[in-house]
Amino acid sequence: MRRRHLLIAAPALLAFSARAHHGWSSFDQGRPIYLQGKAAKVAWRNPHAELVLELDADLKLPADLKQRTPPAQTASVDGTAILANAQLPTRKDRMWEIELAPLTRMQAWGVPEIKVGDSVAMVGFTFSEEKGDPVLRVEYLFVGGKAYGLRSSPA
Repeated sequence: MRRRHLLIAAPALLAFSARAHHGWSSFDQGRPIYLQGKAAKVAWRNPHAELVLELDADLKLPADLKQRTPPAQTASVDGTAILANAQLPTRKDRMWEIELAPLTRMQAWGVPEIKVGDSVAMVGFTFSEEKGDPVLRVEYLFVGGKAYGLRSSPA
């Protein structure tokens, strides 16, 4: 009887885990989004670190964002263009689910563990036309005045 219940429950568990973890193809990589705020919830674990970000009430693009030098990483990413094209989200959600990189990559970059209440900023990608849940997959993370590229390891 247990085996039968497990077989019935397995597809539901797989569907949930597939929804919880998104590949890069799920995101609109032609429209980088800038977010800044405080970590309201943090899950520092694999398959990737995650947090819930409460946006700053006065969210605006930093004046120097287009001039920032993106960190060199092993993936072929046009960081200069991503930062130059970053824009604020059009949706008005105050809380966003943030998908960071796997812990091994976060450690390779030397990203300090983010704690609840920490201020962070990021540029990344959300779903096409900002449809669905407010989720951002981070390309560049800004913590303590330092930039980290999360798509791959440091170059």
